[in-house]
Amino acid sequence: MPSGWWSALRGRLHGGRAIPEDLWQQALHAAPLVAALDAARLERLRGLCGRFLAHKRFSAVAGATLDDLRCLLIAQQACLPALQSGFAALRGWREVIVYPGEFRVRRQHEDADTGVVSEGDEDLIGEAWERGPVVLSWADVAQDLAHPHEGFNVVVHEIAHKLDRLDGAMDGVPVLPPALPRRQWIDTFQRAFDALKQQVDRGRRTAIDPYAAESPEEFFAVASELHFSQPALLARQMPGVARLLAALYGPPPWPQAGG
Repeated sequence: MPSGWWSALRGRLHGGRAIPEDLWQQALHAAPLVAALDAARLERLRGLCGRFLAHKRFSAVAGATLDDLRCLLIAQQACLPALQSGFAALRGWREVIVYPGEFRVRRQHEDADTGVVSEGDEDLIGEAWERGPVVLSWADVAQDLAHPHEGFNVVVHEIAHKLDRLDGAMDGVPVLPPALPRRQWIDTFQRAFDALKQQVDRGRRTAIDPYAAESPEEFFAVASELHFSQPALLARQMPGVARLLAALYGPPPWPQAGG
């Protein structure tokens, strides 16, 4: 378990100033996506990370190891989607569970046509429980840190699910700021989702991860990953979605990434 300054920080609110400068700089060196933020947003992110580390409990399981740097790196990625909305967007849950790599869960599936319920194991790299923790594979977090412009960010993906659930419904529509009309969001995202699903159903190759066609909520989470990791690709493929995500999250750190 992490120790030192992080243990002393939990339960207090000192904002970003509580994070030692040398540790912050180590994290920026390891997270080029975060380091690309402008100075004002970087300072705001630092404050959010301080609160995240104060209020979230980190648990390493199945042989995973955590230290202050790894916790901070996860906090940075988790707070990116909250830069515009603030720390309140991360409310309602208290724990981050970290596995060393992929983890296996048992799922129940009910066939919509027959009503038959079956069980099976599924290997995951991340999961966001409805009222519980965010669960992550450290190997995949590390991969995203090392290759920030490949279109994937498991932490952002799971935080997007948490944002989606804030209004009580898991439907690809997060709590929106007053200036962002809900109807515009629903119409734009639904059209883009339907178009992608049609391509996937026809067996066509897609520029965007076909997993986004699984459901509206997965579409929102995958699009959120692209906003931060491949914004140029998102803007080229789905310009309306890209504009709405920029209004929700703020401009991407590197707009040209993925071009």
